[in-house]
Amino acid sequence: MLLVMGSNDTRVAEYAAQLWHQQKAPYILFTGGVGFLTEGVFTQPEAELFAQIAKAHDVPDDAILIETQSSNSGENCRNSAALLRERGLEVNSCILLQKPFMERRAYATVRCQWPELTVAAVSSPRLTMDEYCALLPKDDVIHAMVGHLHRILEYPKRGFQIEQSVPAEVLGAWETLVEAGYTQHLVAEAPQTYQDA
Repeated sequence: MLLVMGSNDTRVAEYAAQLWHQQKAPYILFTGGVGFLTEGVFTQPEAELFAQIAKAHDVPDDAILIETQSSNSGENCRNSAALLRERGLEVNSCILLQKPFMERRAYATVRCQWPELTVAAVSSPRLTMDEYCALLPKDDVIHAMVGHLHRILEYPKRGFQIEQSVPAEVLGAWETLVEAGYTQHLVAEAPQTYQDA
């Protein structure tokens, strides 16, 4: 199965269609309702929009599953697992797809929230930073990236994700961006420095 977590980046849906046509998996499960970056931006749930894009790229209806109630990554996991159970589908592994700078967080969430599912690979559209920001404002992307790394640091303590090692140079770059004002998506009431932790 291709497990595609919704987001504000519709290129992930195009990439999922490409992988389906390469026969990487028999079907695609798009999961996502309205998230904090798509509320007021998309006129429908993320999963529905992603499914429409896949269909426009010649993925047939019978190869698509849609879960539209999730508003965060943990719900993506729980609601997708429930959908598969309801449909009587037994899935043991997936290729997990997400936007490039959310791959590690998506992986950590699935490993924690859906431990019986083996993540065979994590992937995203291969884009440079300039290519990525061609469709989305660069400052918005950086704010989101900073917020996602903050969740990688904080969410294991809250039981939402597995813990992952973060290199000191990455922490230093993250703190530099926080100091520069890229704070719109930080985790509330959490530290903004980790170098000496």
